[in-house]
Amino acid sequence: MVAVYPGSFDPITFGHLDIIERGTRLFAEVIVAIAHNPQKKALFSVEQRIAQIRAATAHLVNVRVDTFDGLTVEYARSQQAKILLRGLRVLSDFEYELQMSHTNKSLWPEIETVFLTTSNEYSFLSSSLVKEIARFGGNVRHLVPATVAKDLEECFTQTLITSPQPPA
Repeated sequence: MVAVYPGSFDPITFGHLDIIERGTRLFAEVIVAIAHNPQKKALFSVEQRIAQIRAATAHLVNVRVDTFDGLTVEYARSQQAKILLRGLRVLSDFEYELQMSHTNKSLWPEIETVFLTTSNEYSFLSSSLVKEIARFGGNVRHLVPATVAKDLEECFTQTLITSPQPPA
């Protein structure tokens, strides 16, 4: 059985990897599907995110990385996947994800959503939080894979270098 794990993954975190690794034990294949969301301003390009995810999941033989536009259920159907894999951290995640699950089911009755709760050590973790810490020069190496931490450091170092400096 094939499962689709959709998201923006900007960037991928150890919380995402926790869900992916556990999903690979449940499903024959997990497709990590990067959604093109024009409403979100991504820090990393789709190509960078693909490379980050591929590097982080290289040890997993049944993971494929892909991108898609449009509805998640339509993408899943195109991949012959009848499972959407989603991670839950906190109660507010559940409310949103339950709404999305019911909506997806109304669009395609054959789709099922499987929720995995994140491991305790990642229950606070989000891509937004990681970017905020990195933006202010904080250490994120315990939150994201080493290659992602390096990309974040380079991104925000470059931003600091190219940002206009106030007059002295």
